[in-house]
Amino acid sequence: MRHRHFLKLFPAGAIMLSVLAGPALANPVVVFDLNSGQILQHQDAFKRWYPASLSKLMTAYVTFRAIAAGEVQLDSPIKVTKHSAGEPPSKMGFKPGSVMRLDNALKMMLVKSANDIAMAVGENVGGSQAAFAERMNAEAARLGMNGTHFVNPNGLYSPDQYTTARDLSILVMAIRREFPQYAPWFSIEGLAVGKKAISNYNLLIGRYPGADGMKTGFVCPSGFNMIGSATRNGRTLVAVVLGEKSAISRAETAAKLLDQGFDAPAAGSTTVTTLAPYGDLISPNDMHDEVCKKKTKAEQSEAPPAVAAKDVPKSPYREKLDHVPTLVAVGLGGATGPAPKAILDEGAQEYADVPIPPWRPDKPVPAGTGPKVVGAAAQGDQPTKAAN
Repeated sequence: MRHRHFLKLFPAGAIMLSVLAGPALANPVVVFDLNSGQILQHQDAFKRWYPASLSKLMTAYVTFRAIAAGEVQLDSPIKVTKHSAGEPPSKMGFKPGSVMRLDNALKMMLVKSANDIAMAVGENVGGSQAAFAERMNAEAARLGMNGTHFVNPNGLYSPDQYTTARDLSILVMAIRREFPQYAPWFSIEGLAVGKKAISNYNLLIGRYPGADGMKTGFVCPSGFNMIGSATRNGRTLVAVVLGEKSAISRAETAAKLLDQGFDAPAAGSTTVTTLAPYGDLISPNDMHDEVCKKKTKAEQSEAPPAVAAKDVPKSPYREKLDHVPTLVAVGLGGATGPAPKAILDEGAQEYADVPIPPWRPDKPVPAGTGPKVVGAAAQGDQPTKAAN
């Protein structure tokens, strides 16, 4: 039984047995209360898994820490390098040399899950991809993410980039507890980039009652990953779901787990940080053949298919939003803040070719989500790219 470890860890009646109802899940899962860290359900929580674009949560966390340390500001310039521009989709597609504000870059990275922008953020904030990966790993070690290792800021596949559902839970708690001012960025319904509208890949946003975050990820070896959070009556629950077969099924699984969590009373004392390791801690998964071998490039995408397969029940997460989505305007330009310290040499000269703006006396307040517009164009406008 997949739930054997769960039953060993908790005596009968000490945890929400109603959560265990129904068929066993196939892959790693952790459901927990954000405020207390209390685990409501877990399965294969320490199984090594490829994070895909869930890596971008660590990229955001490292960057939030850099902002707090004064290394960079929200209006600092993020320059698209030749290397970052060459990253495969999903991507924004800006040309090398393009410059944007850091806060806009982070929103594009989190909502569009843009691989080119994540790499640009890493290179600018860290000085290089390798230096930024070192910072990602240092933060993972400091937080106690003992089953995690990073090599890049965007989550594109590498056999040496891996994590666990339990470690991702720790990261989510760190982000949401330490940097609540950025919480609105994880619940943005969509972006407006010029006349183009881009919807959030997180299909819970705007569809699941109380949904307020956080991130999705997909590469063929990982399957479809998702971290979904929702708040009801002051209680925030988080579901970490790894290795689903499609964008629709991961949203449905996350929603079901959250429903079960909200329906059950709080009980038990084991938390994300006190959960004891179990199971195979070393062998990596690889879902490439299972998820992608017999699928077209369009199907190898975070975007849900435009047309449902025959004989498949209609899902609410395949439907367009039942309201006009609120879009956050992002784009190039407007970067009037100081250049990231990591890309300055000892003489305070930038060794890229981005002009260095003067320091501002005031520090920007990271409140809200920036300019917003309303547009029905975002309905279902999700790119169909292969890797995210």
